[in-house]
Amino acid sequence: MNAGGITAAIVAALCMGTMGVFSRKTGFTAEVITFFRLFGGSLFLLLFLGVKGNLRHVCSWPGWPVILNGCFLSGFILFYVEAMNYTTMANAIMVLYLAPLIASVFAHLFLKERLNITSVLLICGALFGFAMMLEFNISFAGDSNYLIGMGYALLGLCCYSGFIIINRMINEDIHVYTRTYYQLLVGALCVVPYLFGHLPALSLHNTLWSIGAAFIPGFLGILCAVIALNQLPAATFGTLAYFEPIFVIILGWFIFDERLGALQLGGCAIILCCGIIKGYLSTNSHE
Repeated sequence: MNAGGITAAIVAALCMGTMGVFSRKTGFTAEVITFFRLFGGSLFLLLFLGVKGNLRHVCSWPGWPVILNGCFLSGFILFYVEAMNYTTMANAIMVLYLAPLIASVFAHLFLKERLNITSVLLICGALFGFAMMLEFNISFAGDSNYLIGMGYALLGLCCYSGFIIINRMINEDIHVYTRTYYQLLVGALCVVPYLFGHLPALSLHNTLWSIGAAFIPGFLGILCAVIALNQLPAATFGTLAYFEPIFVIILGWFIFDERLGALQLGGCAIILCCGIIKGYLSTNSHE
């Protein structure tokens, strides 16, 4: 299997993990920072393709699956944010990060990406490590806000699962640059209705952070994710995706002084080991 796909998946996870930092630094609402991330990312991709002389890739019709995936991309982000408005971050994240596991099972059943026992154990190990990172502390308060929040989280789970699965099903003749550009653009357009009446005042400070959000989690993160999904089975991508929450916690520790306990550190170690083992086995097999 292509080692470049493994690298792309890890880089994608690390880049996407920076989104929380950019969101806090700008002080924008989720809708605004999501728009900057996706629309700005599409502009950076245009600039990148222009420098390479490959603008022809954005002049061809990407197909309806790519358009649909752009909707899934924006839906995943927006539903995740809405879920956190009604329930705890732990509840929302725990539900959403079932998506790689669901995508792997779907790919096993319908895309002929067969899971062996090692893959199943590594995926479950990564999920268990993630639960350790949350210190197995998930609140199940029985109020209406909790039910609404979990409903949004389930919608986000559907969008994230769909994003992974459809990227695996898109015709290989559609270039990865074409896929990425239109997913970013369509995702940004889906957010536009939420911006009316909520446009923030721009300063040099939040403008620079917004550009960073467009370049790192927007351009680099989404591009590397699409490249990885084009080259890797869903199970491999799903396992490596758990590098993202680890990086989020590390950034929170060093930038916002959000300390980790021993159980959380153990969870990080388990996820890291599962990802490394899965990546190594994938580069030395033809699963």
